[in-house]
Amino acid sequence: MKDFEFYNPVRIFFGKDQVSRITEQVHAGSRVILIYGGGSIFKNGVYDRVKAALKGFELTEFGGIEPNPTYETSMKAVEIIKQKKISYIIAAGGGSVIDATKFIAAAALFKNGDPWKILSESAEVTEAIPFGCVLTLPATGTEMNKNSVISRKSTTEKLAFSVPPVFPKFSILLPDAAGTLPQQQVANGIVDAFVHVTEQYLTYPVNAPIQDRFAEAIMITLIEEAPKVYAKPDDYEAMSNLMWSATMALNGIISCGVPGDWSVHSIGHELTAFHNIDHARTLAIVLPGLWKTLKEEKKEKLVQYAGRVWNIKSGTDDEKADAAIDKTEKFFQSLGLGTRLSDYGVKKDTIDKIVKRFEDRKWLSMGDRELTTPGTTRKALEIQL
Repeated sequence: MKDFEFYNPVRIFFGKDQVSRITEQVHAGSRVILIYGGGSIFKNGVYDRVKAALKGFELTEFGGIEPNPTYETSMKAVEIIKQKKISYIIAAGGGSVIDATKFIAAAALFKNGDPWKILSESAEVTEAIPFGCVLTLPATGTEMNKNSVISRKSTTEKLAFSVPPVFPKFSILLPDAAGTLPQQQVANGIVDAFVHVTEQYLTYPVNAPIQDRFAEAIMITLIEEAPKVYAKPDDYEAMSNLMWSATMALNGIISCGVPGDWSVHSIGHELTAFHNIDHARTLAIVLPGLWKTLKEEKKEKLVQYAGRVWNIKSGTDDEKADAAIDKTEKFFQSLGLGTRLSDYGVKKDTIDKIVKRFEDRKWLSMGDRELTTPGTTRKALEIQL
């Protein structure tokens, strides 16, 4: 196991009757802004519950955060925050709303020029406006980490940052609200959480059995609960298990002392930037091709994954690895996600653009043991054409 430091200060409130806890978490006298997305919180009743919990606070609202949150929209919120001297933020919705809120919270106090530098230049973030989350969509795990991904329409870029000041102060997880989601969003959440786990697990052995078995438990749970929650999103028990799995997938626990990869995400972000494909669907495209391309380098963990997660016990190591990749791709497909670029009308010219962008950025060796190069990126995407 590698050396590590683990820190996670996020307080979690999980369940149906937790929204009222906002009142005791927000500092008295705070000027609060409520940030949300396209309006689902009005349909599922969360808006009214949050408003009731914030009664007595000076409240401003900002809606319209996109499914792939943008710099442009986020900066509009920053301007309102500065004008109204906002001191606390509540983010209500899914991962996109929370990711946007993290950027907004940091950008509002950023004193070193254009806040885009936080993403494009990894500019230092020393402070952020405190915020809490009300999660209505299980997927990204952003409710319990310091990560955020933001798109910029003007440059067709999608970039990430991760800094301690943007840990949420608290997060309220609402499986009942998630029960109103359409199947497509449920499927996206399952795949997003699953790939978060594989990015921290499907690398190479470092004798970290606790982390491996935690990761395997999350993946097995997602596989078991997926058909139930996909068929019936308002199955409260199944949705609860999905929501907690998604949180546990990316709160830092399973990454302690183990190598990570994140190449699937880096490539997937470009598909979203160029074609606005749902984030989870880009992961479902990229992952099988990248694993096939790097099968030899990742074989030990692929074989372990085959046996422990998919119960594939027979055959050679090559056959087990191939069968595990095939099972994973079929799992994504069973949830209605296309796993080929052609499923989304994407052609070879996009592969050329992605490879060139990586070369221009000097992203010449990414991920696990720096195995993902422009060449492996091209091969992985061509496999999935």
